Amino acid sequence: MKIRQVTLGAGCFWCVEAVFLEMKGIQNVLSGYMGGYVENPNYKAVCTGTTGHAEVVKLEFDEQLVSLTDILAVFFKLHDPTSLNQQGADVGTQYRSAIFTQNEVDKQLALNIIEALNQSGAFSKAIVTTVAMESKFYPAEEYHRNYLLNNPEQAYCRFVVQPKVDKFRKVFSDFLK
Repeated sequence: MKIRQVTLGAGCFWCVEAVFLEMKGIQNVLSGYMGGYVENPNYKAVCTGTTGHAEVVKLEFDEQLVSLTDILAVFFKLHDPTSLNQQGADVGTQYRSAIFTQNEVDKQLALNIIEALNQSGAFSKAIVTTVAMESKFYPAEEYHRNYLLNNPEQAYCRFVVQPKVDKFRKVFSDFLK
């Protein structure tokens, strides 16, 4: 088993977490904040859009079971990477599309995938996803963990999170745990 990490921002972390919790090879999913300049941010502060942080999920994955390329394929289908600082009704820099890598090789892989997607016309507009080396990760508050599993009847979960999980199950059935 070779455990690696990548941190992804694709809008609200509840959606991203719920999908990757179901993906084979993913050993751990932790919601949090990254990419900003405020020390020890909390959800309330990040939601103001003034901390510079994005809502992200830190993934630990077994590369013998799933590749970073596969993870990024799901990531790019999970959200709209052409929408700057917005995913659906969630608006602000905290909802930006971002990939934070632990090394230059993974960073270049992500950049190459973005270039290939842009050249292929996979999206009608250019991808605005930022790619950077990871910075300090701040775990989200406990109540954000396993959010869909703990709050399945909450309106946002029913109408935003669950449809993303359903799409993942349908489009990426080979990647289900």
